[in-house]
Amino acid sequence: MKKIILSLIPFLLAFNSIKAEEKPFHLFILSGQSNMQGMKPEAGFVPEAKKLFNESEVGYIKVAKGGRPIRLWVKEWNSIAEKYKLPPRIESTVFYQPILDQYAEVITKHPKISSVTFCWMQGERDAKENLSVAYTDAMKQLINNLRRDLKQPNMYFVIGRLSDHLKESHESWTAVRKSQVAVAEDDPLGAWVDCDDLNNKKGKDGKTHDDLHYTKEGYALLGKRYARQAKLLIDGKKPSLNGRPE
Repeated sequence: MKKIILSLIPFLLAFNSIKAEEKPFHLFILSGQSNMQGMKPEAGFVPEAKKLFNESEVGYIKVAKGGRPIRLWVKEWNSIAEKYKLPPRIESTVFYQPILDQYAEVITKHPKISSVTFCWMQGERDAKENLSVAYTDAMKQLINNLRRDLKQPNMYFVIGRLSDHLKESHESWTAVRKSQVAVAEDDPLGAWVDCDDLNNKKGKDGKTHDDLHYTKEGYALLGKRYARQAKLLIDGKKPSLNGRPE
């Protein structure tokens, strides 16, 4: 098995005239598969977060890799799979520990973090492998694991719902979409963002189609929506119910 090398983007800090040690620090964990990998935080997320958290520092960790199923983040996958009579995992959870390692580096410099928000964009692989029946359990387990291992029981999270690349006729794709919304809406510290308008691309025939991956503008808007939903949660307000916060 080839060794997987992760590209971990160091956290980015936004500074203003107030001294760093006097300012609240809000950390975001960006993780998932290809549509998270393709999202350049500096193009949408960071500018929006700086604007919204203008009296604070904002940092992020990014651990993402295209085409990867949720089981590579969840060590309890095999027990979940057994529950639903699915095949066991043969791969290791290579994308979970790097989050903990990067977080440990952050808290050495910012021991008093004001908030942690987990931003997730993943599910395409699970939907295509028809593993949707286990997705809710796996998603909840991942969130619980992070809250425990980061020692952040009040960690917020924002899930990017799968786009409309595959339609209602694809049962597993539709089921993952519903799971993502349900997990977010069932947790008072959770929210979701709509991605149905982020993937509209024109083909060679001039016709618009709903692509698997997003447009440049779509990725920027995805980042803005993550920041906006997170700010609402952190402020104790209700997130946008349609996944498109203004």
